Amino acid sequence: MNKCVYVCVGVWLRAHVTLSLLYLRHSVQHSLSQLSAALVKRESPERWPTLFLLLNESTRSTDPQERQVGLLLLSKVVESNPEPFKPHYCQLLQLFSSVLEELGDPSCLYYSILTVTAITAYTGTEEMVRNLMRALIPKLIVALKHLIKCDQVGGPPASEAMEVFDELIESEVSILVPYISEIVYFCLEVTQDTSLSDSLRVKALSCISVLIRLKSKAVLKHKLLSPILQTVFPVLSTAPPPGQEDPEDRAQDEDDDEDDDNGSENPKHLAAQVIDSLALHLPPEKLFPQLMPLTEACLTSENPYERKAGLMCLAVLAEGCADHIRNKMLSSMLQTVCRSVSDNSEVVRSAALFALGQFSEHLQVSLSFLRWATCVEDNGEDIQPYLPTLMDNMLTALNHSENLKIKELAVSAIGAIGKRSALSLLVPYFPPVIESLKGFLTDTRDEVRSLQTQALDTLSVLARTVGHDVFGPLAAECVQLGLNLTDAVDDPDLRRCTYSLFSAVSSISPDCLHPHLPAVTTIMVLALKSTEGVTQFLLMDDDDDDEKEGGECDSVLEENSENEGEDRDIVGFSVENAYIDEKEDACDALGEIAFNTGVAFLPYLESSFQQVYELRDFPHEGVRRAAFTALGYFCRAQHKVWKENPTEDNYQALQKLLSVVLSSFLEAVRQDRERHVVMAVLESMNSVLKSCEGEALRDPERLLAISQVILDVLKKKTACQDGTGADEGDDEDEQQAEYDAMLQEFAGEGIPLLAAAVPAETFSPHLRELLPLIVSKAKACCTVSDRSFSVGTLGETLQALTRVQGGRQLAGELSEQLMPVLVTGAKDCDAEVRSNSVFALGALAEAAGPAIVQYPEQPPRDKLVILGLFSSLLSKEEDPRAVDNLCAALCRMIVSSPGSVPLDQVPDVLLSHLPLKEDLEENKTVFGCLAFLYSHNPALVLSGTWEAARGDRYGNKTQNATVLLLRSLSKHHSQEFEGAVMSLPEEQRSALTAVAIQL
Repeated sequence: MNKCVYVCVGVWLRAHVTLSLLYLRHSVQHSLSQLSAALVKRESPERWPTLFLLLNESTRSTDPQERQVGLLLLSKVVESNPEPFKPHYCQLLQLFSSVLEELGDPSCLYYSILTVTAITAYTGTEEMVRNLMRALIPKLIVALKHLIKCDQVGGPPASEAMEVFDELIESEVSILVPYISEIVYFCLEVTQDTSLSDSLRVKALSCISVLIRLKSKAVLKHKLLSPILQTVFPVLSTAPPPGQEDPEDRAQDEDDDEDDDNGSENPKHLAAQVIDSLALHLPPEKLFPQLMPLTEACLTSENPYERKAGLMCLAVLAEGCADHIRNKMLSSMLQTVCRSVSDNSEVVRSAALFALGQFSEHLQVSLSFLRWATCVEDNGEDIQPYLPTLMDNMLTALNHSENLKIKELAVSAIGAIGKRSALSLLVPYFPPVIESLKGFLTDTRDEVRSLQTQALDTLSVLARTVGHDVFGPLAAECVQLGLNLTDAVDDPDLRRCTYSLFSAVSSISPDCLHPHLPAVTTIMVLALKSTEGVTQFLLMDDDDDDEKEGGECDSVLEENSENEGEDRDIVGFSVENAYIDEKEDACDALGEIAFNTGVAFLPYLESSFQQVYELRDFPHEGVRRAAFTALGYFCRAQHKVWKENPTEDNYQALQKLLSVVLSSFLEAVRQDRERHVVMAVLESMNSVLKSCEGEALRDPERLLAISQVILDVLKKKTACQDGTGADEGDDEDEQQAEYDAMLQEFAGEGIPLLAAAVPAETFSPHLRELLPLIVSKAKACCTVSDRSFSVGTLGETLQALTRVQGGRQLAGELSEQLMPVLVTGAKDCDAEVRSNSVFALGALAEAAGPAIVQYPEQPPRDKLVILGLFSSLLSKEEDPRAVDNLCAALCRMIVSSPGSVPLDQVPDVLLSHLPLKEDLEENKTVFGCLAFLYSHNPALVLSGTWEAARGDRYGNKTQNATVLLLRSLSKHHSQEFEGAVMSLPEEQRSALTAVAIQL
């Protein structure tokens, strides 16, 4: 029946859509235009000559009414199916060029711009079309200005017409490049006009933000930064209308959902996004000289909304300018935020707490305090003055503020502090914080739901931070609180935060979770099974209309076998993000809980695995990522069970699990089109290889398959590396290159893991196939990231060979091929490449041993040549990490082949560069070497050890290693130790004697 009506209407339209359409009422014209568009969408417009005749005659008519209706009809039919009109694009653009010059008819301007918007994505590479489109930009700007004026008196909606820039930026940004200044100034003009609608001003600010992201260099080249900032700051600091509040300053409840949906229509939010884009895409040295005077003026203003604007500016700078802030401005910015936490204005206090959370998240140092790592290791002397003030203010906000939003921000800030802070500093504040959080978790009112969710998240962070001794007594109670909430409240956001709490408890007190595993796993498995928030739609073919009604199919989570024949029909998904986030967090939590609870989780492993495994093909990339991560955890959990109870059944279960999971990993790396998912798969596979080692490669086919998939990634032969889907624009290209480099690194990390898991003879054929590709990335013409990756991977692989059977022989065989590459890398212009290269040279010396000096006629392989290289580099190297790695490489050479090193000279050079400054993991290498050298010259080693320990201001690791070394020396070489101590200067002798007494 429906098809018959459709056919009849189509026949009537083809026969009767003539110029008589022009004399109908506007509403009828509009409806018939839409019907015509529906017909054009179903079939080629070439089959409808009457339509083409009408369009051709009407759009060129001298009668304004005829022309207006013709352009209306054109906009509708082209929008419904742009591609068939491609042969006419040049003709259309010439028409629009003429129409846009005639400003007397706003409707004609409006319909023309809508048609330009529709064809933009299909312009292709034809030069004439692109030139016509490019020439149209100035006319578009003039026409839009005219439409905006008409919009204010009831004309066509200018905000919809402004979407032409969105489409041009998204699809053809290169066309806009010659006119970036004109577009930005137009958008700034719109932004400044407070008489215009919020939707128009939001469109303008959004356009500026995207142009900054895509063409940041052009923004600087055309000196657009200053006018952008001068326009954005007044918007950011605007006070809301009298008697109203900004959305972010209000306590939220269910009635605020509508406001949240319209939050993107707030120009203040978009103004903050513009500054965020500037921070992310402009060099700080260009941005800060112009930005900070405006920010400082706001921060010192008497107007609370201007002070709020200054704090919001500092907050959005934290991500994009993190390094610049940490190195040059951290102390002053932190003091500003600390003062603002106590401001007399609630909106300022709220902004300060938000800024604190952003600092803690993006500046990677707890509370963003200067030299956090140093001051924590030194008992927090620098941080102590700040912490009481901050914590007291936040506890006051938690306990006394009536504003739920303030409470939520305070809880969020405490959680951000907990992610970065040291146990000893946070513990004194734990009891009052936990009492406040527990109070929120027992409140069942709807209006506290957002605060409750944040409290759960912060509780999870604190559990991991303070650890078992402090949190353990509360662990069981917190698990019960979480379960009570999931029973009482049907909210996906709240449930996913309880999952995070359960996994946090499993990491510090797994026994507390054991009695609750049936309930915990049940709610998470149900979340994975649930189809709530996920709907599939089927593509309806004309021939199927009579058989199918509605077009909605069953759940995306149905069995694969039931859906195999339907996959071709799926064209889209309607997704509610909260439910997707819940599935993602449920996967993450199940995996971690399985690993942490071990044997206790076994009864629930199969059902959990099955549900997670089915999500590996889920349409949302975040869920797929989490599913693959959880699958890796399941393998590691089963491996831990087998190690603790090595029965045949446990072994067979492990091998079965590994077979299924590793196969799914390899398939996903090759076929998944999202780089983030593939990176997660590679990371999860690496964690399995690291934990399970040889058991993961018990089947020789697995070693071959994993080696080949690593090779595919390095050759950029996987689906996510095919280059499709990348947006045009400088920053997008840079981002894709960055993602490709990250993929390469994740794949490369698997090579040393494979090398460490099997005998060298077994891995040798695969390594020899991989090496040429790795070495090729060390060439001078390659990027810094490629060169660093190459020599770094070589170093890690050589180090892995020191731990396996036959490793020394294989390293010796490869040394001739690798030595020139590493020696060249040690002289690279980039500090990271030099550092990785000298590490690799040290690893080669350690792995190959004497084999490296068997051919003195080939100087590059002679350790004396390497020794000379190290000596030369140490004399001029300024990068601290590179110096640390030179010291460690020298130590490896000394211990692996002492006969090739002049032991009466080298220790002096080594000790003069201690202590290590940055790469403190190498302390074990250095102190192992010092212990070895002690037998050669005890007094020299003790003196150097004292200097190293005394100079160590970067943590307790070196001091602990020093004590262990001295303990060993005094115990096993007591006479030499005593004699060496007595030969030292008074200061050193007294200090070492005191240490010896303690030993």
